[in-house]
Amino acid sequence: MTFQELLNHYIEPLELSGKELAEQAGISPSLLSLWRSGKRLPKPDSEPLKRLAECIAALLPREGAPTGRELLSRLQGALQSDPALRVENLNLLLDALGITSAQLSRQLRYDASYVSRIRNGRRQPADTREFTADISRFVVRYYAGENERSVAARLIGCSLENLEDESVYHERLVEWLTGGVHPRKDPALEFLQKLDSFDLNEYIKAIHFDEMKVPGAPFQLPTSKSYFGLKQMMDSELDFLKATVLSRSMEPVVMYSDMPMEEMAKDPEFPKKWMFGMVMMLKKGLHLHQIHSIDRSFADMMLGLEGWIPMYMTGQISPYYLSGVQNNVFLRLLKVSGSAALAGEAVSGHHANGKYYLTKQKDEVAYYKRLANDLLKKALPLMEIYREDSRKELGAFLIADAEAEGARRSILSVPPVYTMSEDLLMSFLEARAVPDPDKRRILDHASAQRQYLDAILAHSSIEDELTVLTREEFSNHPPVLSLSGLFYEDDLPYTYEEYTEHLRQTKEFAEGRPNYTVKLTNTNAFRNIQINIHEGQWAMVSKGKSPAIHFVIRHPKLRSALENMIVLVEG
Repeated sequence: MTFQELLNHYIEPLELSGKELAEQAGISPSLLSLWRSGKRLPKPDSEPLKRLAECIAALLPREGAPTGRELLSRLQGALQSDPALRVENLNLLLDALGITSAQLSRQLRYDASYVSRIRNGRRQPADTREFTADISRFVVRYYAGENERSVAARLIGCSLENLEDESVYHERLVEWLTGGVHPRKDPALEFLQKLDSFDLNEYIKAIHFDEMKVPGAPFQLPTSKSYFGLKQMMDSELDFLKATVLSRSMEPVVMYSDMPMEEMAKDPEFPKKWMFGMVMMLKKGLHLHQIHSIDRSFADMMLGLEGWIPMYMTGQISPYYLSGVQNNVFLRLLKVSGSAALAGEAVSGHHANGKYYLTKQKDEVAYYKRLANDLLKKALPLMEIYREDSRKELGAFLIADAEAEGARRSILSVPPVYTMSEDLLMSFLEARAVPDPDKRRILDHASAQRQYLDAILAHSSIEDELTVLTREEFSNHPPVLSLSGLFYEDDLPYTYEEYTEHLRQTKEFAEGRPNYTVKLTNTNAFRNIQINIHEGQWAMVSKGKSPAIHFVIRHPKLRSALENMIVLVEG
């Protein structure tokens, strides 16, 4: 529970206005209002907080109520778990590095007035850990030169050498900005690590997907039905899935909901049944147009996307989002298939008092289908997903993008195929007895990649961040040649000698191209994915196998998170 939630928990039973309570506690009513809203947090040992704790404890009903000292201790504990931003440190850092509020707002996509109010102390961030992690990523990414690090080292009180490693630099900044609280793990990094380790084949085996039969028994559902209360609402979601799976229609399904799922997710059976219904729709061969609700914290958004990874991997999901902040008064749900429609409405904060309506009437389904299609027209792609059957479309996109100016950077787990000489690549393939047709495809792919790279370097810069493995790391997890762009899923592992030679050739490749740089790092966060970024335009996450797939992300908040991501290595 956050500080403001705990404070309001104790204040609400008092039946006093905020002004009356503040007067009795001898503190400013406006200050109490700021504390209750979370816009400002007190120092744990401040006198106003002590007076308020004593006052609340004295007013609470005696039976089971905490003493003033106990209440103060609980409030102080909440402050420690929900740290306050040290505004003076933030301003010192930004001023010393010459970073303006406008720059910060533009790069991190925060509202300029929000940043300004935080900087002048009129409010605290809605999520201090997320805010300070964002700022620290921005500083580490764009102010990592020796002069900038020297400035940061003096402010933090450490040596310049302590900040040479990006993950350490990031962590020290977060600690300094929040008073020593360990930073929360980057949500974007957690999402990518989940994607890196995910194996669709293993998942299919685990859920016995290949053994599943799409049920054919008749499903008796009234032509239309209304649902009230959370239990019935859960039933309505499952009834819609049943009606869709058991119908003869193969029309695509459109799904949108900004209804909170937390209460439903607490039911131990509902998530399993819902996932089974979703899997059955995919098993049937339906294509899903999923419009995600992303008007929420970044961490919550990423957590929600994690659950969709298995379904994204099938290539049967097209994810979208609605641009801009949506209505925060009403909640809406709309799910439409060729045979059924489910619509829901509620007032924000009162989900359980809402109503869901499921219908199979043709005229009503046609009406909701028009609504769904109109909504889809307003939606923007959250990401474009390319599998092997869309290889040509991916190639066309990359060729067209090569003409556009703009800095590129990549985070790679192995050296790129375009830096390997043709002689080394040929001997590498021959040593593994790769069939001649595959050998030709791989050689042609490497040549095309070099041409693509040189087309970009003619007008823009490229930086490849590349992990260098020790011999022990190499032995534990032998890397394979990166061929995700070719959708080639057979493993072609390096020998250690081939790996080190490819590294050497990569450095040599960079020396001959002024606009191309290689940044070597010991961070080894990913084994199966690579990230390519056209700054300000898109970020592409590519997975080499299980299955080979590429996600091109344009959504500003998600793309920016990947651009500014610092790969933190846990000790």
